[in-house]
Amino acid sequence: METLTPDEIERYKRHILLPEVGGEGQQRLKAARVLVIGAGGLGAPVLQYLAAAGVGTLGIADDDRVSLSNLQRQVIHDSGTLNDLKTESAAQAIVRLNPHVRVVRFEERFDASFAASHLKRFDLLIDGSDNFDTRYAAADAAEAAEIPLVTGAVGRFDGTVTVLAPYETDEEGVLNPTYRDLFPIKPPQGLLPNCAEAGVIGALTGVIGTLMAMEAIKVITGIGEPLVGRLLSYDSLGASFNTIRYRRRQRA
Repeated sequence: METLTPDEIERYKRHILLPEVGGEGQQRLKAARVLVIGAGGLGAPVLQYLAAAGVGTLGIADDDRVSLSNLQRQVIHDSGTLNDLKTESAAQAIVRLNPHVRVVRFEERFDASFAASHLKRFDLLIDGSDNFDTRYAAADAAEAAEIPLVTGAVGRFDGTVTVLAPYETDEEGVLNPTYRDLFPIKPPQGLLPNCAEAGVIGALTGVIGTLMAMEAIKVITGIGEPLVGRLLSYDSLGASFNTIRYRRRQRA
């Protein structure tokens, strides 16, 4: 792994002081190559906190442009970047935050074709998309590539986070669950309203996105217990967290 420069050692001092992270963990962060799907409500805090944490390479996949209605929750953008590509706006914000981070932009939607062309360049995938087509595509692609996936979702006042690594086994030697073990059937298009139709409280995306960033840091550095086989849910109105365990289903 690359050594840390004096500037990086000072920048990440509070990480390095943690025995669980230390210099080696910070070097792992510097060496990490993370692809983030979406530079929106969830992707914004994910990108900000991973950039601040010193993740060496951040890929951003998003084909949308910044609109005024985004700014209530997509805090990586601002009024000065209206109508800019979200990848460009996010990349500029990341460089201002941490010039040590390399940003790779993809003005494309994530699908199987995109994954076949680009996913091999990364060692962790984070899905902050807002539709089930992309979520299933991300889960399938990460499983095929054998890289971990951190995925989150929000709706109105609640959100969820989990981590998938179905190519690995648990402490009992059983393969970890897949996304389809958690959500076996993709909901029909239009059945569940998106945030443009139903609304979403802005700060909620910050809570869930920050949890996703924390899970990514745990996966990269090898500390703690990532949410593999566990779905963490947050009810913002009730100020409550709940965890649901799920396992791989029996295959016929």
